Amino acid sequence: MKIPHNAHVSIVDGERFILTRNIGKIFEPKLEKLTDPKLDATNFSAGVKHQDDGGQRTGSTQLEELAHGAAVAEWLNARAVAGEIEELVVVADPKTLGEMRRHYHSELEKRIVGEVDKTLTGEPLESIAETLAKS
Repeated sequence: MKIPHNAHVSIVDGERFILTRNIGKIFEPKLEKLTDPKLDATNFSAGVKHQDDGGQRTGSTQLEELAHGAAVAEWLNARAVAGEIEELVVVADPKTLGEMRRHYHSELEKRIVGEVDKTLTGEPLESIAETLAKS
């Protein structure tokens, strides 16, 4: 995958959000950690479609994880609209990525240069960069 120099890379799962920037080359990314943004996961409507009877009985709806994905998308939307993010690669587990996509603002969509549907939040940045280069 091509990751432009200075592009932001967001690494997300149902609990964590790490924002990095590619300080390496387009085909040889090197990620620099910028921040772990603090989010207020308040959009619990995110998981409404997952509230089936079976999921409610077993407790497998995971509304907190879905609300976190929605909060990440809202945070990224605000930065894209403000012009703080020019190019973005989103790395997220499949469930979180699907939820995030439902909340993308059109301005953010224009700035997304790639998406990777893998859980990588627990990996070191060097390993994440290698995975992205191979994607």
